[in-house]
Amino acid sequence: MSAPIAILGAGAWGTALAIALARDDGPVRLWARRADHAGWLQQSRHNDAYLPGARLPDSVTVTNDLDQATNDASVLLVVTPAQHVAGLLQQLKRGDAPLLLCAKGIERGSGRLLTEVARELAPSRALAVLSGPTFADEVAAGKPTAVTIASDDDPLAASLVARIGSPSFRPYRSPDPIGVEVAGACKNVIAIACGLAIGAGLGENARAALLTRGLAETTRLGLALGGRPETFAGLAGLGDLALTATSPRSRNYALGLALGEGATLDELMRGRSSVVEGAATAGAALLRANRHSVELPIAQAVADIIEGRATIRDAMRGLLARPFKAEG
Repeated sequence: MSAPIAILGAGAWGTALAIALARDDGPVRLWARRADHAGWLQQSRHNDAYLPGARLPDSVTVTNDLDQATNDASVLLVVTPAQHVAGLLQQLKRGDAPLLLCAKGIERGSGRLLTEVARELAPSRALAVLSGPTFADEVAAGKPTAVTIASDDDPLAASLVARIGSPSFRPYRSPDPIGVEVAGACKNVIAIACGLAIGAGLGENARAALLTRGLAETTRLGLALGGRPETFAGLAGLGDLALTATSPRSRNYALGLALGEGATLDELMRGRSSVVEGAATAGAALLRANRHSVELPIAQAVADIIEGRATIRDAMRGLLARPFKAEG
C-alpha cells in the first residue's frame, strides 16, 4: 500500500481534495483544526458545514491530531486559509515530506507569498503549489477539473502529478510557482471588484473591463516578483480568474456582489463559515506591490472599499478618472 496523503484543512476545498484523492482507494488523512469537527466528520462522513451533500470515502481518516495526520505521509497538502498557513507550519514537526500549498492568498501584514512563508518555517521540506479553476463541489462530485502544480523542482512536480492525478482531476506541471501563487491570490481580489460592478449596476461591460485590466495588473505584479508571462494566460491565471470573477458561486464574487447591492461588510462576514480570501489579500497585495513600484489600481479600489476608506461610487470614479494610456 502506498504511503498516505495528508490533507491539512477540513473546509470545503480540503474535503473535496480528500474525496478526489481517495478515489483510487489509497489512504488519505484529513486533519481538522477543531476536535469536534474532526469527530463529526470521522463518524458521519459528511461535512455539512462546508460542503453539503458530499461524502468522505471510507479510506479517508479524519483526525484533530496533527502528528497523527502527518506521520509517514508522502506529501502534505496545506489547505488551510492563507492567513492561517504560518500558524499551521509552526506546529509541524521537522520532516522531509514535501508541502503542496493549496491555499490562495498573500500574507497580511508582511506581503509574503505562501512559499516564502513555508521556506522560512519549514526549510527542510520541498515545496510545490497547486492552483487553478476549481469549485470544490464539482471536484468532490468527480466532474472534470484541470489544475496546475508548480515547483522549482520539476521531478517533484512530476511525482505529485502522478500521485494525485486521475481521469477527472488532471494536474499540469509548471516551473513557475511565483506566477501561479500571484495569479491565484490576486484573482480573488479581481473577483470582488467584478462582483461590486454587477451589484452596483455598472453593467457587464464594466465587469469585462475589470476582469481584463485585473489580469493585466496581476501579471505586472507577478513579473515583478519573478513570475513567467505565460503563466497568467494559463489555468492558474486566466482560467481561475474567469471562473472566480463571473459566478455567484464564487465566495469572492458573491461578496463583491452583495456589497455592490448595499450590504455592509460586517453583515456579510458575521457568522460566515467560509473564508473570503480576497478581502485580506487586497491590502497584502498592495503592500507587496508598493515594494516593487507596481501599480494595482483595481486592488487599491477593492482595499479602499473593504477597509472603509472609500464608497463603491468613489472608488469606481477614481478608477475611471485614471489617465488615458496605451493598453498593456
